[in-house]
Amino acid sequence: MENSLVLLLLLTPFVGFLFNVFFGKKAGKNISGAIGTLAVVVSFAMSVYFFMQLNTSGKPIQVKLFDWIQLGNLKIDFGILLDQLSLLWLLFVTGIGSLIHLYSISYMHDDENMHKFFAYLNLFVFFMITLVVGSNLLVMFIGWEGVGLCSYLLIGFWYKNQDYNDAAKKAFIMNRIGDLGFLIGIFILANSFGTLDYVVLKTAVTNSYIMPAFLSIAALCLFIGATGKSAQLPLYTWLPDAMAGPTPVSALIHAATMVTAGIFMITRMNFLFDLTHDVQHIIAVVGAITALVAASIGLLQNDIKKVLAYSTVSQLGLMFLALGMGAYTVAVFHVITHAFFKACLFLGSGSVIHALHGEQDMRKMGGLRKVMPITFATMLISTLAIAGIFPFAGFWSKDEILMVAFEHNKVLWIVGSIASIMTAFYMFRLMYLTFFREFRGTEEQKHHLHESPSLITLPLIILAALATVGGLINLPGSNWLNHFLEPILATKHEHHALGSQEYMLMAIALTGAIIGIVWAYSKYIKQGFVPKEDSEITGFSKTIYNKYYVDEFYTSLIVKPLNGLSNFFRTTLEPALGKVVYGFGTVANGIGNQGKKLQTGSIGLYLFAFVIGLLAIVSYLFLAQ
Repeated sequence: MENSLVLLLLLTPFVGFLFNVFFGKKAGKNISGAIGTLAVVVSFAMSVYFFMQLNTSGKPIQVKLFDWIQLGNLKIDFGILLDQLSLLWLLFVTGIGSLIHLYSISYMHDDENMHKFFAYLNLFVFFMITLVVGSNLLVMFIGWEGVGLCSYLLIGFWYKNQDYNDAAKKAFIMNRIGDLGFLIGIFILANSFGTLDYVVLKTAVTNSYIMPAFLSIAALCLFIGATGKSAQLPLYTWLPDAMAGPTPVSALIHAATMVTAGIFMITRMNFLFDLTHDVQHIIAVVGAITALVAASIGLLQNDIKKVLAYSTVSQLGLMFLALGMGAYTVAVFHVITHAFFKACLFLGSGSVIHALHGEQDMRKMGGLRKVMPITFATMLISTLAIAGIFPFAGFWSKDEILMVAFEHNKVLWIVGSIASIMTAFYMFRLMYLTFFREFRGTEEQKHHLHESPSLITLPLIILAALATVGGLINLPGSNWLNHFLEPILATKHEHHALGSQEYMLMAIALTGAIIGIVWAYSKYIKQGFVPKEDSEITGFSKTIYNKYYVDEFYTSLIVKPLNGLSNFFRTTLEPALGKVVYGFGTVANGIGNQGKKLQTGSIGLYLFAFVIGLLAIVSYLFLAQ
């Protein structure tokens, strides 16, 4: 019975994918959307069931589906592990995934390929579930590659636009770079310990006498994989371009699925990273720098979804900052709260774009709070949460990260604090430009402004409520999340009570957030400043607006040389090799033409040749003696 329910949890989204692939178009848009949504809701219900069971018994559920690979001493099963960490991840993957599916029924209703969209969404959730519930690194890798495939399919969903196709290819290729590192790390661990099973690997790594350098190399390779999937420097540039996909895709990638995979993998392998302090330090530094760089880019972006994209990169940087300091539970806490408010913000931006018939430039918005009160209220709550305003969810999780950073490294704490102030500024810049003062769009757009349908606003309301109360799962003093994850994660670095230092740090963080908000209010409300047109931006602002020209640098350093090399092969080397091969054919053809002259059909000539040949053989044999 239990095994059947585990399979129901895992396979229901895949069944939804198959239904929409083969029958979705014939069934119609409403049925296609309903089946796709129901498939994820069933997985969510199963996740809740197993979560409650584990919370009562405290015993993880392990299911071995079948023997998979046997190579010498290496034995890998295709197994499922439902423990505290995987079930926590499943709750927000399937829960928020269900809300995004529900939202998509209305948002994508006018798209002719709606059935295909739901098929891809279902497949995305299936692979993310596979990634989370696998009992070993190789099953995780299947889900890891699967979410990469689905991101490619969904980012380039509107394939008639070549820019969207380019964005999809960019995401796919950049993730393959990170995935190579992940795969090398898996090979090193398999070769060193003869297993990839998490439970067995934990014991083997903890009690092993393997050279620390090998452990560090393996951990570093795994982290390289995480930098690709979770968009950290230097493999982060794909994520902002991933905004090319429909808005529900952006919400699913940023809030629930793909970008959280890297955080999950490092958290799952915490026993390895705890033994490699040099790699942990690299993780913390990369996370802090990513948080700051992405936040600074977000200051001047004018595309509403691009602002949210860079905020995701920045928030992920803060999570990696926590991971690099061994505060895994703090990182998980921020993953969960971030999933709530970031899903709400992306779906809210989709509601705005829906009302403006595709417009994403905030310079052409304004004054929408009066005509879109639900969208405005829910986005405001989530913006307060991401800015770290008390008592919203982001306040608790982000402050814990900054507290841990202050305890371990004051420089990284300063970097994280500056990034947080920038976050408050650019998020309220988004709110002020979008919802306040006068509408700056066309008269036609103004005439058709309206609040979104209930299928769009209902998920927004639920997510805004979660963004408000989500911090309750790990309030200082109670620390439910710490206790729940204690069997999986060491919590020695995390704060269990508040003292004078903690209150001081909370006050500093809250003051910084308020400074960012007031700064944005002064500029965009009191002064009524509207960002300039692209051509009018000058100086260092132009550098920031153009994202520090990192994409251009990659193009010059990697893309153009590779294109030049491929052009050399196509225009020079390939024709030269073709001529060589064709030359051999010409020589053979010439010899054949000469040989044809001997084929006269004259029996007398053939007999003469036969006699000459026979005499030659006899002569050779005679002389050889």
